[in-house]
Amino acid sequence: MLNIIVAGPPGSGKGTLAKTLAEKYDLIHFSTGDMLRKEVEQKTPLGQKVAPILERGDLVSDNIVISMISSSLDEHPQMHGFLFDGFPRTQAQAEALDRLLEDKGEPLNLMILLNLSDDVCAARILRRGTLENRSDDTDISKVKHRLTTYHTLTKPIVDHYKKQDKFVAVDSSQTPEHTFNQVKQCLNQIL
Repeated sequence: MLNIIVAGPPGSGKGTLAKTLAEKYDLIHFSTGDMLRKEVEQKTPLGQKVAPILERGDLVSDNIVISMISSSLDEHPQMHGFLFDGFPRTQAQAEALDRLLEDKGEPLNLMILLNLSDDVCAARILRRGTLENRSDDTDISKVKHRLTTYHTLTKPIVDHYKKQDKFVAVDSSQTPEHTFNQVKQCLNQIL
């Protein structure tokens, strides 16, 4: 089984890379952002609870996200692996994911960090917001808040996976194909 995390700042290309990897390696793609936005769109009780949090550009509580991931993992017991797109976002989530996967006997193989400057991320997010009509991606102050939140809360998980020797960083400033080729080389070494 192949279990991978694709991490990086908002706008770094996590979703694009994750979809390609999921298709190429037959993995279940978990995007907590997409899952939460779907809950909001469907006006579920969870969606109503998290809508104001997402609107501010803040992170949803660890308990909510971990519970959502655990339920989703249980729905796919026979898969070749899982690809986590933008999750975990905090040290506590990383530790919880490690426990969850260990309990299932399928530990994490690799965290892939997409490196990209904040300026390029912001430009990509604002463009995406216009193209996809995503309100969380059209306000520069919210975009900057999300980038600050990323640097404060998410970057520390890099050390967590470096200590486990399950970490690689790639440059995502060029084309999606270039990013994918870098990642494919890293995965060929562990497969």
